[in-house]
Amino acid sequence: MKIVVAGIGYVGLSNAILLAQNNDVTLIDIDQSKIDLINQKISPIEDSDISSYLQNDEIQIKACLNDEMVYEGVDYLVVATPTNYNEDNNYFDTSSVEKVISDCIKKNKDITVVIKSTIPVGYTNSIKQKLNHEKIFFSPEFLREGKALHDNLYPSRIIVGSRCENGKVFMDLLKNGAIKKNIDTLLTNSSEAEAIKLFANTYLAMRIAYINELDTYAEINALNSKDIIKGISMD
Repeated sequence: MKIVVAGIGYVGLSNAILLAQNNDVTLIDIDQSKIDLINQKISPIEDSDISSYLQNDEIQIKACLNDEMVYEGVDYLVVATPTNYNEDNNYFDTSSVEKVISDCIKKNKDITVVIKSTIPVGYTNSIKQKLNHEKIFFSPEFLREGKALHDNLYPSRIIVGSRCENGKVFMDLLKNGAIKKNIDTLLTNSSEAEAIKLFANTYLAMRIAYINELDTYAEINALNSKDIIKGISMD
């Protein structure tokens, strides 16, 4: 497959390297310094696995600025541009996502777009209608900074927000690049996939806050918090 990945951050770069093991992958970004580093096989972010894989001659990956010509003959566009949450209007700034998709489909009407940026529930359906392009779906990421490629090579699960054939093909691309076998997978609709990502984030944050309260209680009462947490987790 010929694939373009937009965004040289943890999500974009780790996915690009994962997919570049078996596909022709081009990274695009607005930061020329990051592009130059990738083309020199140097990671612009702190991740030991990414640095190691970039030095592997079998990984055919290149980077360039966003240009309409880069989309010619491309099968998939993976969008991993940043979306900051605006607390003033309680909404995500998805302008970078929309711009990349819009630029792409102007040049390539047949391309399938996979959004991996964090977006609000319902965004994928709305952008499909706005840009009049049906081949757009969302696939959430569950990565840690500094361990992004490792978490793609050994994923906890793979979720793709499309039940169509192009969604199944993309899931297979992710599975084929992973080292872990017998990966839990789920094909669903994009809105449900968006909700999974956001609820997973808030659920993990809730667990951390809860355990912090438990630890405070244990310290005040001279209790062994490690034993308490272990006992709870045995359920």
